[in-house]
Amino acid sequence: MTKAKNDYVMTGRPKKRLFIGMLSLTAVLMAAILYAIWYIGVPGLRSIQPMLPWIIGAVFTVLVLGAFFSIFNMVLAVAGLPYLPFLQRQTYELINLLFPLAVRLGAVFGIRRRKLEGSFIAVSNLLFNRMGIRVPADRLLVVTPHCLQLASCPHKITRDPENCKRCGACDIGALVTLSHEMGFHFFVATGGTLARQIVYKTKPKAVLAIACERDLMSGIQDVYPLPAVGVLNIRPNGPCYNTHVDIEEVRAQLEKIIIPKPRTRNKHRYKYKYR
Repeated sequence: MTKAKNDYVMTGRPKKRLFIGMLSLTAVLMAAILYAIWYIGVPGLRSIQPMLPWIIGAVFTVLVLGAFFSIFNMVLAVAGLPYLPFLQRQTYELINLLFPLAVRLGAVFGIRRRKLEGSFIAVSNLLFNRMGIRVPADRLLVVTPHCLQLASCPHKITRDPENCKRCGACDIGALVTLSHEMGFHFFVATGGTLARQIVYKTKPKAVLAIACERDLMSGIQDVYPLPAVGVLNIRPNGPCYNTHVDIEEVRAQLEKIIIPKPRTRNKHRYKYKYR
């Protein structure tokens, strides 16, 4: 394996504190920028209306305090302490706003975008698990990218995974088998548009997505408030080509989400046949 390809192999679990730390630092920077804008604009605002600097200052203060409270709430969740789950939407909106700046700020410290995205997924999955979301198997949707299929495979599975012959050359067959065993909906998507169509059509109560860091981050935010958990794919051949997934990790996540069916007792279990 070449050195270039090694860059795409997951070498360990992303650290949650990385994303939270960079988001906090970005929020501090944004607060400083807003204060500088307010301070420079005070004379002009005062000439328009004496109370205008105070009104604008109050709005900026509320925005900054809201951002810091959302981040603090996230820290409480990660630390396993009581937190406010209803602030999750505001947290995702804050992430959408600050993440581009966090990426640029991370580059200054030598932190790659992929690491930040992986750290976000780890935080998002933790919030998902802390909410204790459990759904019936038939209300769970599992979506994977088409790059999980062997590139040389002649069978089209993007519309119907059942076309997979389960030869074992890629992980699609194992996921099809798992869907039969556990009863969840399973689809292979060629991109974000098809994935959103699948979500709209199946109307699940929860989603488990398998993809790279970038696609998982955007997908989790796109489907919100629908709860979603992400599993990172493995890329020994580079991005979007003959990727893999840890099936045992997928199974472990599914067992946390799916409500097990009650076992029915066999009425004839204790009957004996007499001659």
